[in-house]
Amino acid sequence: MTSDAAETGRLQPLLSQLGAGLDEFLTFEHPDALHPGQRWREHLDIALPRAGIGIDAVADELLRHVVPNGSSVPRPGFSAFITTGGTTAAALAATAAGIASPQRYGHTAFNFLEELSLRWLADMFGLVSMQGVYSSGGSVANLLALGAARQSAFERLGRDPAADGMDRSVAVYATAEAHHTIQRSAGVLGLGRRAVREIPCDERGRMRVDALRRAVAEDRRAGVLPMAIVASAGTTNTGAIDPLRSLGEFARENGVWFHVDGAYGLPGRLDDRVAPLYEGLELADSVIVDPHKWLGAAVGVAATFVRERELLRRAFTQEPAAYLEGSMHRPDDEAARVEHSMDDMGVPYYDYGVELSAPSRGVVVWALIREIGVAGMTQRIRRHNDMAALVAKAARAHPNLELLQQPTLSICCFRYVSPEVGDLDLLNQRLHRRLTRENRNMPSTTRVNGRLALRPCFVGARSEMEHAHALVEDVLRIGAELVREQAALP
Repeated sequence: MTSDAAETGRLQPLLSQLGAGLDEFLTFEHPDALHPGQRWREHLDIALPRAGIGIDAVADELLRHVVPNGSSVPRPGFSAFITTGGTTAAALAATAAGIASPQRYGHTAFNFLEELSLRWLADMFGLVSMQGVYSSGGSVANLLALGAARQSAFERLGRDPAADGMDRSVAVYATAEAHHTIQRSAGVLGLGRRAVREIPCDERGRMRVDALRRAVAEDRRAGVLPMAIVASAGTTNTGAIDPLRSLGEFARENGVWFHVDGAYGLPGRLDDRVAPLYEGLELADSVIVDPHKWLGAAVGVAATFVRERELLRRAFTQEPAAYLEGSMHRPDDEAARVEHSMDDMGVPYYDYGVELSAPSRGVVVWALIREIGVAGMTQRIRRHNDMAALVAKAARAHPNLELLQQPTLSICCFRYVSPEVGDLDLLNQRLHRRLTRENRNMPSTTRVNGRLALRPCFVGARSEMEHAHALVEDVLRIGAELVREQAALP
């Protein structure tokens, strides 16, 4: 019997109790967390406890004050973010890993699933001959990819930037539609945020290859090293897919690293109706995807794939730590035998990125794919793309709706219009705020060619065609109400 005050057993009854509370939460018959906010804050906002209350009381507080006042993000009608909460399989796998494999070290089943699930992802998305590593999200995944790009560019010059730093200005090429983490990565890696060149887009939000050619040529004349071209396979803003083949061929011709950010949109390749837009992906030097977006994991799972994983090691390896390395089996030590799971650390994922301590994320991805297979994933992707197409069709057909950009994937940008209203941006902003307060169908807003748009992004496993219909109906109802209210003003 342990003398520690913390409970380390009784998982079955406590998880059963919590599961019942979470199932009740997922009925979404409770108000938004902000509405009764004062009540739950009064219970939770207390001074630092000097004595504990025990696990049963903690479970009771979780169920009464925390879970019922959780986020709106898992709602079926929530389409504002590209994350929607984990499925049951993801929750089960993450819970199992938290208890049975709190670190991704050693020759365990969890460690095995880390590599297996990466291979499954590569196979599912056609990332031939690529190896991967998990991280916490697209921000870190893009950082790792650009770190590999930096290492490759300077190694070609006979230098090691990870060890010695950089002695030359470089450039990274992306559009304004690229995710903002590209600039952040450039800053963290010492390239400087101003090293990111903003390449103009066409009318569909895709990188213009002619503009890229001019930018690269200008940098070379100025003595700047072209380091990486960043293409989007599904932008966060509109779901646009850059011309991957043209960009990849240009990158190959010019010896520039070709990175494809597919954090949100890479699973779109499973829909054969849009799969041709992904041609050229095979030319990429690095690709990222976030299973916590379209694949159904809870937030905290991303994957970076590269052609040569050792390049990641050279870019990010840590100095050897005696407490980790001293007793471990070396692959070149033929006399040693692996007789225990901790005799060998297994694949050194900690050397392929910036995380030493990290959860076992592979088991989550394994569970997601094992549950429904490629067929189930494909059905989800097609359904969500159909939902965006449904909204677009409604926007084209109704006189009070305007389609601002034809959807490519599961994002549709549209707005409410009326000849009686001069400031349509303000009208749609007010409409969006009312949608949010109603807490049923909640898109985000964005700007498309300078105009404010309602932007539903359908990715949640709980989201069905009926929720796309309901969103259109709510937009039409609220828009008409706002126009009437404005007309009634003196």
